[in-house]
Amino acid sequence: MLFRASANTVAVMALDGSLSLHLTDQFVHMHGYRPGASEVRSWQRSLPVLAAALTDAGLGDVEVMLEYALPLNSKRADAVLAGVHPATGEPSYVVVELKQWSQALPHDDDPTLCHVDAYAHPVLNPIEQVRRYCRYLVNFNGAVAEHGQRVAGVAYLHNATEFGVAGLRQIERDGHGLLFTAERRGALIDHLRALLSDRHPGAGAADELQAGATVPSKQLMAVAAEEVRERDQFVLLDEQQVAYRMVLNAVRKAKHADRKEVVIVTGGPGTGKSVIALQLLGELYRRGVPALHATGSQSFTKTMRKVAGARKREVQDLFKYFNSFMTAEKNSLGALICDEAHRIRETSANRYTRAEHRTGRAQIDELIDVAYVPVFFLDEHQVVRPGEMGTEADIRAAAAKRGIPCHTVPLDSQFRCGGSDAYLRWVVRLLALEPGGPVRWEPDGRMRLLVADTPQEMEAFLQARRDEGYGARMSAGYCWRWSPEPKPGDPLPPDVVIGDWARPWNLRGDRAVSGAPPAALWATDPAGFGQVGCVYTAQGFEYDWSGVIIGPDLLWRGDRWITDRTASKDPVFKKSTPDTDVDRLIRNTYKVLLTRGMIGTVVYSTDPETHEKLRELAESDRMSEAAQV
Repeated sequence: MLFRASANTVAVMALDGSLSLHLTDQFVHMHGYRPGASEVRSWQRSLPVLAAALTDAGLGDVEVMLEYALPLNSKRADAVLAGVHPATGEPSYVVVELKQWSQALPHDDDPTLCHVDAYAHPVLNPIEQVRRYCRYLVNFNGAVAEHGQRVAGVAYLHNATEFGVAGLRQIERDGHGLLFTAERRGALIDHLRALLSDRHPGAGAADELQAGATVPSKQLMAVAAEEVRERDQFVLLDEQQVAYRMVLNAVRKAKHADRKEVVIVTGGPGTGKSVIALQLLGELYRRGVPALHATGSQSFTKTMRKVAGARKREVQDLFKYFNSFMTAEKNSLGALICDEAHRIRETSANRYTRAEHRTGRAQIDELIDVAYVPVFFLDEHQVVRPGEMGTEADIRAAAAKRGIPCHTVPLDSQFRCGGSDAYLRWVVRLLALEPGGPVRWEPDGRMRLLVADTPQEMEAFLQARRDEGYGARMSAGYCWRWSPEPKPGDPLPPDVVIGDWARPWNLRGDRAVSGAPPAALWATDPAGFGQVGCVYTAQGFEYDWSGVIIGPDLLWRGDRWITDRTASKDPVFKKSTPDTDVDRLIRNTYKVLLTRGMIGTVVYSTDPETHEKLRELAESDRMSEAAQV
C-alpha cells in the first residue's frame, strides 16, 4: 500500500494538499516512476470526498489503507477501511473503489461491463470490480480466508447522479458490491456505520490484515481438471474479466447472428492470459459450445492434456496445436482459444505434412477460418524462435482481409513474479527491451532477486527452498550442446558444464528416463529439479523459485549488452537468420527465463564481467540474508 493512517489524519492531509504529494513520493519510491496525471488527479479529487464521509460518519479512528496492493498481483484497491464491527466485535474491512464518473451505461445486455465516455472500450462495472477485489482478498489473505463475512465492498461514484448510473445496479446482489452516488451519500454513511464501530480504533484490525499470511497462488496446472469440468478456481480482476466477458458475448452474438468476430488479448508474462483462456474453455465446455484450446507449445499442450484430462478423454481432446487445423471445416467451432499466439508460424506445414496438404496457406488464416470467434492471447516480447509471427498487426490484417471485426483487450496487471510490476520493469530495462538502461534492483517486498556466485550456490539455495515445501527449477540459455536421449536405465548426459559443476538438460522426448520426467512435464513434475530447463520447456509455466543461468550468448561489455550468436547452440538459428533477429530472440529468451518465478529468482552468469554487473545491480538483496527465509 502507499499510505496508512486514521481517517482523521487522512482528512487533514487531504485538506492541506499534502496527501497527494505524499502518495506521489511513495509511488515513485515503490515503482521507480511517477504516477500518471490522471491517477494523481483522482487522489486529489476522490480521497477528500471519502475522508469527509468518514469523519461525518463519526469514524475518524477507522484505519484507512490507501492504494492497497492485493496479494500476488499488481492490482491495487483505492482504499481498504479497517475497524471493528459494531455488532460482532470482530475485525471488519470495507474495500472501497472510487470513481469520478458522472454517468455510465451498461454494455449491451451484459451489465457486468459498462461504457464511460472517457474510455474507448468497455470497462468493468465498478460493482463487479469491487466485488471481485473482496473475493480475491478473502482467497489470498490468511487473516480473512476463513472469515469472508468480515469483508464488504463499496463502489462510491461521488460525482454521479442516480439517473446517470441506474443501469449499473442490475448486478447489485450482495454486500461485497454496493454502489453509492453523490445523491446517496447519507446511505453510504449509514452503511459504513453499520460495518465499522465509532467507538474502537481500527489500527489493530489493519495490523491483522497486513500480517495475514499470503495464501500461495493456485497454480494453473494443479487445478486445471476442476477448472475445465466443474467451477471457477481463479478470480478474474478488472481487464481480465472484461476480456472474459467480451469473448463470451462475441460467442453468443455469433451464434444468433451467424457472423464472425476476432478477439485479441495482449499482455506480458503473468498477466493471466492462460488463466482466462482456461476459464473460457471451461465455461464454453459447460455451455455446450464447440470450442478448442490451441497453442504452439508442445510442453504446455501435453501438460494440459495430462492434468486437465486425467479422468476424461474428451477433456484431453480439447487441447490442440496451431497446426491441427489444416484440413478443418470452416466455422466448425464456436470458438478457438489460441493461447501463446505469439508462437503462430507462417504456415502449418512441416516435414511430416502430406504433399496434398502443403498448400502454403497461412497458419493465421487457418485459425481464423475454423471458428466463429477465434481468440488470440499473445505477448510479442515472448517470441523466441525465428519464424514466429503471431503479432497483433498480423492478426488484424488477416481479419481485415476477410472483413471480420477485430477487438483488442490489453491486460496490464500481472500475477507472475509475486505481482511485482517493479521486477518486470527491472527485467525489461536490464535486457534493453525498453529504453533507459539497467537500473539497480530495489526490493519491493513482493519479489526476491538474488545473484549466486556459483552454480553450486544457486542449486543449494533452491534445494533448501524445496525442502521447505516450495517448488523450484533451474533453467539456462541454450549455450551447451544437447546430447541424444540416453537408453532407459542409463544416466542422463551432464551437458551443462560450468567448471566442476555439471547437470543434464531436461529430456526431449515423451517418456520418462532414469527418473527424469518427459519434456512436457519438466516444469510441473517435482522430478524436473535435477535437470536444467531450456526456454522451450519453461515458457508458459511458473514455479515458486527460479534459478537462471545466463550463458556466454549474452555478455555485458562496458556499458551495454552484446549477444554472441556463436555461443548459442540453438539449432533454430540458421546461418540465414539475421544478426538483429538473433539479438532480439536471445534477449527475449532471457526475459522468459527471468519471469518464471513467483516468489524469487536466483541468477548466475558464466561470464565474470557480466556477473559483476549483475552483482552491482542486485547488491541490495543479499544471498546470505535470503538463505534465512
